[in-house]
Amino acid sequence: MAERKIVAQNRRARRDYFIEETYEAGIALKGTEVKALREGRVNLQDGYAQIKDGEVYLINVHISPYAFGNRYNHDPLRDRKLLLHKREIRRLLGKVKERGFTLIPLSIYFKGGKAKVELALAKGKKLYDKRESLKRKALEKELQRSYKVGRSV
Repeated sequence: MAERKIVAQNRRARRDYFIEETYEAGIALKGTEVKALREGRVNLQDGYAQIKDGEVYLINVHISPYAFGNRYNHDPLRDRKLLLHKREIRRLLGKVKERGFTLIPLSIYFKGGKAKVELALAKGKKLYDKRESLKRKALEKELQRSYKVGRSV
């Protein structure tokens, strides 16, 4: 199995969305974009994926121009085509048409020398859901802390 070298992660995605399913997709990139990715010059913060004409596109993901690219550089916010199987695209299209589902990039990484994106089928959290998650996380942390203290005494 090829090793994954993670380039960027969308940490806010797990906080702001309920992740239902994840998919691995290839990305159609230009030469200078690949070099910029290898330098880790990417921002997934506001990115999302959208299905247009039976194809999936990664939108609003910022890949900074490569420093030595000169005139061969790319538009940092251009739409990038994602490479998925037709049956996966049809399945995603059906899910996205349901109420509240969206496609969010979780991470971009290199696997076997090829750039991949981990795409999540997600449903947005409401404010009270976020508060509940924070409370649960704090409670688990407190339990771990009390367990550690009780064990050392």
